[in-house]
Amino acid sequence: PSFGGSSGGGAKNHDELKRTIHNKLVDRLDFSRVKDLASDTMRRDIRRVIEHLCDTENPLLNRIEREKLIEEISKFDEEILKIDPKKALFRIYRDIRFSKLKIPYKTHFGASLGMGKGNKISGYYLHIEPGKSFLAGGVYQPEPSVLKEIRKEISMNSSEFKKILEQKDFRNNFRGLSVESKLKRVPNDFEKDDPMAEFLKLKNFIVTHPISDEQLFEKNAAQHFAKIFESIQPLNQFLEAPFL
Repeated sequence: PSFGGSSGGGAKNHDELKRTIHNKLVDRLDFSRVKDLASDTMRRDIRRVIEHLCDTENPLLNRIEREKLIEEISKFDEEILKIDPKKALFRIYRDIRFSKLKIPYKTHFGASLGMGKGNKISGYYLHIEPGKSFLAGGVYQPEPSVLKEIRKEISMNSSEFKKILEQKDFRNNFRGLSVESKLKRVPNDFEKDDPMAEFLKLKNFIVTHPISDEQLFEKNAAQHFAKIFESIQPLNQFLEAPFL
């Protein structure tokens, strides 16, 4: 995979990871068979090997580290224990069937804990990309029926919702809910003068926290990230309430 982004320790480690994966890929491939394989078969085999190498060689997102992060989060959110660490990591290759950009591999790693996996609509997300890494949590791109119920919950329990957003740890870690894809008008099912009108216009209920390349390689990274995720839990509990 190709990594873009900033220079420095994080980028250097990613370059070393690329070289390691490339060298091991070359060692594992049987080039004597290449001429006899169909192109689709060859690409599939190469992808399978790369996916395995990313899973075992990546010092940030190997299975042990994912299990460690899940274990830390489960200390305050037991539902996370139901998640298979291997399935938490998104695949490294892109779906290019309908894209003009034909680059086969993503330039980042991502792991989702919850967020549509299992019985949870909310959850936590770790994004790793040199110079652009971040932690996130909440509910992202919910189905219309789910979105409507969340909006109802916010409208009917406005004081509780505001209290969560005003908690000290929450305010220290996040600048507020994402306004990505926010509507210009209040949805038809709600009063235009609803005190929570601006929140009802949201289509996602996500918060993000940037993390540096250096923080990714700290020995206590899992514990540090889990502490930030912990401040998201009250929001997730609120967003899950209509579906319990």
